[in-house]
Amino acid sequence: MPEIEFVAKVRDFIEQGGDVLFVIAFATAVMWTLIYERFWYFRTMHRAETARVRTMWEARSEHRSWEAGHIRRMLISDVRLKLMAGLGPIQTLIKIAPMLGLLGTVTGMIEVFDVMAGGSGNARGMAAGVSKATLPTMAGMVAAISGMIFSVQIQRYARDESQRVEDSLEIDHG
Repeated sequence: MPEIEFVAKVRDFIEQGGDVLFVIAFATAVMWTLIYERFWYFRTMHRAETARVRTMWEARSEHRSWEAGHIRRMLISDVRLKLMAGLGPIQTLIKIAPMLGLLGTVTGMIEVFDVMAGGSGNARGMAAGVSKATLPTMAGMVAAISGMIFSVQIQRYARDESQRVEDSLEIDHG
């Protein structure tokens, strides 16, 4: 029975917030899928990628020439690109979420103005419109803030990890 209550509360929340909440929920689900993919990449595939790059670098017979320096930079750049992949769409969705919330605010306020224009002074109708104006704004902000926290962590980890890879590819100065 607790699942049924949860579903009922979610349904009520969406009814009170309007159809824009579906769009916000979809954008948030996509954003969190991308965030999860980045963390999955860091935990699994990045280790193999780092090992591959180190093996390629260590397989070289010399590490001092101009050519070796460029190959090293290419390997580091490749690792950095793979670490940062997917961050653009995540950041875009973070920026879109508050705008979708604002769209919900506008549609809710239009509903309030429709009730007011009817001249009936229907308090329930106005309250429903105010609810449709505030809930999407809140949902958009919550989605953006939660995504932003993890986006910053992803950026920091990618920067630090690419620096670790760079430090591990030693150059012979002899």
